[in-house]
Amino acid sequence: MAKLLVKINKRHVGSTWNDYKRQHMSKEERAELDLRVSLIISLIEERKKANLTQKQLEKLTGVRQPTIAKIENGSMNPSVEVVMKLLAAMGKTLKIASL
Repeated sequence: MAKLLVKINKRHVGSTWNDYKRQHMSKEERAELDLRVSLIISLIEERKKANLTQKQLEKLTGVRQPTIAKIENGSMNPSVEVVMKLLAAMGKTLKIASL
């Protein structure tokens, strides 16, 4: 993950995002967040590989474009049902794998 530095008055305050996570989140919370970010990135990458806009994906799945946008920007946690609809429209599915 890229380093995230908070700037206030053009000075770096704090540390990297990974340092922040280590200091303020439990191991379980970090793992959950990392999985969530990975899912979001994968959904965006697969949509782009399929050359689909969010609006086109809406037409294929019935999941509204604003909902897709919220899922992709991390402000909404989708149900497994919604994730499956999105993936199926792109010819993909979920797979259980070792961490």
